[in-house]
Amino acid sequence: MILLSCCLSTGFGSVINVANIQQGSTVAVFGLGAVGLAVILGAKTRGASKIIGIDINADSVSKMFGPYLNSSLVGKTLGMTDFINPRDLNSSVHEKIREMKEGGVDFSFECSGNLDVLREAFLSTHGGWGMTILLGIHPKPKTLPLHPMELFDGRTITGSVFGGFKGKTQLPDFVDHFMHKEGQKLDEFITHELPFNEIDQALGLLIRGDSLRCLLHL
Repeated sequence: MILLSCCLSTGFGSVINVANIQQGSTVAVFGLGAVGLAVILGAKTRGASKIIGIDINADSVSKMFGPYLNSSLVGKTLGMTDFINPRDLNSSVHEKIREMKEGGVDFSFECSGNLDVLREAFLSTHGGWGMTILLGIHPKPKTLPLHPMELFDGRTITGSVFGGFKGKTQLPDFVDHFMHKEGQKLDEFITHELPFNEIDQALGLLIRGDSLRCLLHL
């Protein structure tokens, strides 16, 4: 239930309630923790034609998708079509994305909580209609790394809390959706299982980015 009421509702919900992604949309997801992966799942469900995942921790991705990351293998899991590790690039991420998808993507999701990443996410969207959705939690209050004139070409940026869901009235239907709809993947979000008395170890895995979610057994 915690999985559905937090990271999945935030990521998946931002796709359907905030961005309202449509069939054929192109998407970039910055930060492939549980929230980012939930965005990928939602985008795939909505029929996005290109889903680009961006993360500096390739090991965390391979934990989920196997030791040899490729678009075919990833496509069989949650729906990511391309993966970018910024450390492997000689240019900026947004330049690479504009090269992959001329002009940029329709939607970008910032799921890392890093202002520099937020700027890259914003610049990776297409002028005229691109939308950036801010999902990452930023530890300290800072101003957005944008010049007002950069918004004049039609790009927009917005934040989302809880994926735009109304918890009391909409969360039960969201849970029911995952419980009864075939093809919706939840097991992939559980990377570790531990006894409850090892909860400190589970928290350590999460803090270090070595797990997505850990199932604790009483």
